[in-house]
Amino acid sequence: MLSYKEEYKKKLVPVEEAMSVIKSGDLVHYGEFVMNSRYLDESLAKRVPELENIIIRTVTCPFPPKAVLADPERKHVIYDDLHFSGASRKLHDQGLCNYLPLTYHEVPSFYERGYIKPDVSLIMVTPMDEHGFFNLGTSNSITHAAVDAAKVVIAEVNTSVPKCLGGNRECLHISEIDYIVEGPNYPMIEVPPAPVSEVDKKVAEIIMQEIHDGSCLQLGIGGMPNAIGAMIAQSDLKDLGVHTEMLVDSFVDMYEAGRITGRRKQIDKGKMVYTFAMGTNKLYEFMNNNPVCASYPVNYTNNPFVIGQNDNMVCINNAVQVDLYGQVASESSGPRHISGTGGQLDFIFGSYKSKGGKGFICLSSTYKDDQGNIKSRIVPTLEPGTIVTVPRTINFYVVTEYGIANMKGKSTWERAEALIEIAHPDFRDELIKEAEGLRIWVRSNKI
Repeated sequence: MLSYKEEYKKKLVPVEEAMSVIKSGDLVHYGEFVMNSRYLDESLAKRVPELENIIIRTVTCPFPPKAVLADPERKHVIYDDLHFSGASRKLHDQGLCNYLPLTYHEVPSFYERGYIKPDVSLIMVTPMDEHGFFNLGTSNSITHAAVDAAKVVIAEVNTSVPKCLGGNRECLHISEIDYIVEGPNYPMIEVPPAPVSEVDKKVAEIIMQEIHDGSCLQLGIGGMPNAIGAMIAQSDLKDLGVHTEMLVDSFVDMYEAGRITGRRKQIDKGKMVYTFAMGTNKLYEFMNNNPVCASYPVNYTNNPFVIGQNDNMVCINNAVQVDLYGQVASESSGPRHISGTGGQLDFIFGSYKSKGGKGFICLSSTYKDDQGNIKSRIVPTLEPGTIVTVPRTINFYVVTEYGIANMKGKSTWERAEALIEIAHPDFRDELIKEAEGLRIWVRSNKI
């Protein structure tokens, strides 16, 4: 039986040899988030002109893949993203990227049930340890499920990848890998925190009143979650827990300020549970070999019935629009796709399963359109083509800079009233008229 070092040498090949196994008609699964391999992508891009009808599938690739850019007329490559990054959004606008609809916690089952059958899985990993294991770095999520389902697994070893402890399924054994490639060790892609606006701060101040000692946090991406993280770090809150989809820099700030201990969690006590991480080197260095962090697959972290096992879950996510029926649109503006369902639905649903839990959909009350006109984000009905991310039956709390509206246990007119009360004052009269026209029967004398 080969030793791990001997097996490593046997499987170590030049990148060109490894990528030569990809053939026309293959479904090629890239990595996830910042664990997408630029080196393997560059190599595949060189082969694109000789291949036909290959499908590249990824999760939130933070860069436009060169293999996609190599085929601007889309004659060779079809590109799918399970949750759009900014790069994917731009490619989608050019007709070069598709979205794959999903409920995030279910995605590993797509591979297990054979709904997605990758021919080749391309991943990026840490160097092998003495036991023959490679760590998956900052993205656990669906990686192992995609590898299990793939006919061929190609792994790029990158010394820049932090070793992120689990949890479970955070590693791959050398026996699960077919080809090993050693590349240029590109540094980890950094995603700086989104800027925080004055409206973000106002929303954060409102939500801070709902967070108490022992609360367990999930933060989505964007300025509002960043603002809340900064306020928590500067607060006197104690023994906060973490059970989140995405680990970001603000969790480091909260932990180092002594706000996060996880001592009051009901499951994974003392652990900061997550399924993927994106941020700056501050975050990656914090995660490296740190036993306080626990990486899990997404069918654990985002399972609503797992989320609900921790008491006092506080789940904070952003939206594009909310209509007067309480439907939340977070992934498209009309037919223009912006992001994806991601874990928002999972955590809003899961927060209600949690004893004392609260799930917040956050948005500014207004925005400027392309012509500079001020528009309301709370609307009578969603524009045709807009995708509903959280249905009205599951929506919990909606927050703007003007307050909080609870959607639970309310009739259609009570929901509309509550939402109009937190809309921008300049739009409230118009929203009342629209609600009456829709026969929602808002009792406008209360507003």
